[in-house]
Amino acid sequence: MRLVKCLAVACAILGVHPGSARAQIYTWVDANGSMVLSNVPQGTNLGIAAFDVPASPRLRATRPVEPSRSRSYDDLIETHASRNGVRTDLVRAVIQVESAFNARAMSNKGAMGLMQLMPATARQFGVRNAFDPSENVRGGVAYLRQLLDKYSGNERLALAAYNAGPGNVDRFGQTVPPFQETRDYVARIRTIAGTRVSAPTTAADVAQTRIFKVVEVIDGREVVRYSDQAPPSR
Repeated sequence: MRLVKCLAVACAILGVHPGSARAQIYTWVDANGSMVLSNVPQGTNLGIAAFDVPASPRLRATRPVEPSRSRSYDDLIETHASRNGVRTDLVRAVIQVESAFNARAMSNKGAMGLMQLMPATARQFGVRNAFDPSENVRGGVAYLRQLLDKYSGNERLALAAYNAGPGNVDRFGQTVPPFQETRDYVARIRTIAGTRVSAPTTAADVAQTRIFKVVEVIDGREVVRYSDQAPPSR
């Protein structure tokens, strides 16, 4: 009976009616052993996050289960956005598009948590538990800052690299790759976050926009963060 109720919830989430002749739910098992339900085959869901289903910890769906919970993460976003010199609205938009503010979201490719960190990225930024919101946002915003630095503050290229990887951005001559998923991703985030109002346009502007790289040792591991505030002199 419980499984029937969970499947009914999943049908509602996926927008299909269990009694419809055209209704079909596709399933597969993710890397954590959870069953994922979708209204489209797995092959067309590569890279798309899966979300928890209420009252069923081993069941996930490829559409957000709960409405946006962004307000509960406002302080966390503000802290790490300010610490790394990244627009708060940009960070919030990335989280909204990546996971719909579901801290337990996981994609078929293994991306985890609020900012959908891949395992290699999580390790790079010292994130031990990618499903912990504080660790995930810390690592995700630091990675976004790194990409912004790499592409001289160009948000479109940084977002494209966040989605498709910097290798693909560089391979196509440092432009947004011609992947529909990536182009839609960049467009969605920029629509939500808006465009940067005071983006540097001259050498003098760039010189005034100083970002400091700070290396901290946390639990015996070096963690890099970025800030628009100079570190205290020792």
